[in-house]
Amino acid sequence: QVQLVESGGGLVQAGGSLRLSCAASGRTFSTYAMGWFRQAPGKEREFVAAISWSGSSTFYADSVKGRFTISRDNAKNTVYLQMSSLKLEDTAVYSCVAVPALGSNYRSPLRYDYWGQGTQVTVSS
Repeated sequence: QVQLVESGGGLVQAGGSLRLSCAASGRTFSTYAMGWFRQAPGKEREFVAAISWSGSSTFYADSVKGRFTISRDNAKNTVYLQMSSLKLEDTAVYSCVAVPALGSNYRSPLRYDYWGQGTQVTVSS
């Protein structure tokens, strides 16, 4: 069982930066692949980024590639999402996810077993 708690969301101006954190409980955290999804009002849930259990492999949505960076610290049971050059369209609730292994369908929310409650990110003009 893995429990996920996100933090770091808030209000930021366009062009600014924000770092999200996801603290995981459970001794098996370091064996799980992790990721981030987001959902804006009236829109479907969208894949943002994913990282393998070791951190050696990372994957990004085209919309955030080059602006967002996912990383993890297995000693702290924490995964991060560093967001830079934020745009208005990045406004959404960001949720942390976990699964034993990523697989080829890592962009699908159905792939993931565990979800956090989410943290709101609002980008203003």
